[in-house]
Amino acid sequence: MTDASRQASDTELEIRRLRWQCRRGMLELDHLLDRFLDLGFRDLSSIQRLDFVRLLAEQDQRLSDWFMSRAEPPDVALRDLVQHIVAVVRERPGGSPDLQG
Repeated sequence: MTDASRQASDTELEIRRLRWQCRRGMLELDHLLDRFLDLGFRDLSSIQRLDFVRLLAEQDQRLSDWFMSRAEPPDVALRDLVQHIVAVVRERPGGSPDLQG
């Protein structure tokens, strides 16, 4: 197995694990985070991937407020990541038009 194929395999395993963590109590968050896993997660740096895991540790209501632009994360890295997630989901075909990002 080459390094590239090993990395791809590791990334797919990581995405499968994260998909369970993306299941939230709010359907809108489920769709947004799940869609981002499909469209943008692979493009994140290793630091951004760690930030994504930190983001998933937040409460649903807080995440909803951040993604709907009712509040901003106090942490700059999470603020940038939230903006990035909204941009990725919006710019790709089938993105949610309900996001105010």
